[in-house]
Amino acid sequence: MKIKQLFAALAISAITFTGCEKANIDADTSSSDGSAIGEISGVWAKGSTHVIEGDVIIPEGKSLTIEEGVTVLMDTVAKPEFIVQGNLYALGTAENPIKFTVNDFYKTDAHKFGKMWGGILAAPTCAELVLDHTILEYGGATTSDGSTSVKMGLYKHKAGENLPALWFSNLNGKLIVVNSTIRNFQEDCTYIEGGKIIFANNTFYTTGVTGGEAMNFKSGCLADLAYNIVYSANTNALKLSNSGDRTPQAYIIAYNNTMVNTGWRRPSAKGGSIWIESNVHADIYNNLFANTRFGIKRDTKAPEDTRSVISNNLYYGYDQTTVDQFQPSKDIVGGKNEVIGTKAGDNDPKFVNYPVANPVLSPDFSLTWDFHLQSGSPALGKGITTFTRHHAAGITVNGLVYSSPAPATYIGAFGTN
Repeated sequence: MKIKQLFAALAISAITFTGCEKANIDADTSSSDGSAIGEISGVWAKGSTHVIEGDVIIPEGKSLTIEEGVTVLMDTVAKPEFIVQGNLYALGTAENPIKFTVNDFYKTDAHKFGKMWGGILAAPTCAELVLDHTILEYGGATTSDGSTSVKMGLYKHKAGENLPALWFSNLNGKLIVVNSTIRNFQEDCTYIEGGKIIFANNTFYTTGVTGGEAMNFKSGCLADLAYNIVYSANTNALKLSNSGDRTPQAYIIAYNNTMVNTGWRRPSAKGGSIWIESNVHADIYNNLFANTRFGIKRDTKAPEDTRSVISNNLYYGYDQTTVDQFQPSKDIVGGKNEVIGTKAGDNDPKFVNYPVANPVLSPDFSLTWDFHLQSGSPALGKGITTFTRHHAAGITVNGLVYSSPAPATYIGAFGTN
């Protein structure tokens, strides 16, 4: 191990870092560990480690494929941005996920909300982006006037912005995020401004110091969001908006997701589970809300499209304050066939292993928790399956077909074990 580390260190020190330098990892030299800065493309081979010493860019018209088990290690001094002008395919497996991360030394409570690298920023020229069995963690750095993203006019293209884990902005692009985990970020996990999109079977937790959503969608998005678990996002699990007035109108179909303890660290009262606004077309089915601040909440000054449908969702609150904030009102959106009570403790979802008796837990997530449902859960058999999804027939990306999963007859992201 010491010899391997020595060679890695020598490889890093041998590079002269200049603003437009091409990385030493490309299609011809990608079979082993290495370091990268500047332009990157080609294949990063299974099980390799790539140290990102500065901002990297996948050029327009080129692609980077990251194979299973690859570690993308970010330099915490440089705080790199991972910019995608071409295509990115991160193809991990359950046994060997891909990790965009930092050295284990920095994974402490002092760095709980990351800020140690930028994020994956996909420019409008990025046609295809896939994150499959990929972990993004400990990022969300704040931009400065010298940031590459600011100079290139990406994301919000100004200094002082906390970068999301993932930004995507091609109205005609294809974005697939499945079987992945986003954790330990300063603000938003994702900020999506267009494309044909599937988000399925993902986990989001320990995100947002003073604000931020797990999944944030704007105009131009046609998205299916299913079987995701969101724990303790600072504000909302989902923010659904048609802001930006891009074509097509944002149409988000969110079904069979589980949201737990979201919104309770938000210093003000805006949202806490799903927020809908600005004429977004939002269809929301089979979602499970446990100890979230508020039910589905609208911006009363800029409400959702009247064609939106909300149906067959379940709400559980351990205390009366939480239950009261679920009740339909001017700003809390009611739905059809909802499983919603009026008293504290109504509709306990009977998770296999999660302490529902405390509605305001810390943002720390335990991998021992199990959000599957026990026999007798009121969420079983209460889901609806008759609605239409955008991408049931699939989206073809890089020769592979990704389909949005079929809805379940239960409510939430997980049925029984």
